Amino acid sequence: MKLTDLPIRKNDSWGSGAFGASRDGRKHNGVDLVVATGSAIKATFNGVVTKIGYPYGDDLSYRYVQITNSGYDLRIFYVDPCVSVGDEVTPETVIGKSQDLNRRYNGITPHVHFEIKHNGEYVDPTPLFLNNA
Repeated sequence: MKLTDLPIRKNDSWGSGAFGASRDGRKHNGVDLVVATGSAIKATFNGVVTKIGYPYGDDLSYRYVQITNSGYDLRIFYVDPCVSVGDEVTPETVIGKSQDLNRRYNGITPHVHFEIKHNGEYVDPTPLFLNNA
């Protein structure tokens, strides 16, 4: 599934999926894209997988994939990865399947979290999804 084809998560009982939305006194650093649990997720950008990480220290079942290219780091959270660090990817490369967030956040809209950093600073990725917001 191409991420640019997915709508941005609207408000639900856990808040908004928009960039900059309030998150318990901090700002949401990406956008949440609505997707059915278990959907195949594609890379969106050309690059190299530079990290497979864990968003939560208390539950290592949740993962994210980081893809790097020309000073940009793209992170896609809540993905069960099928790629490894060092793999080259293109926008057509499936990087994994979306994970079930309902175990952690009962009633949340199923989604993947998409964020971009450029030279270490968060960038609003919303323009990539404006046709679907």
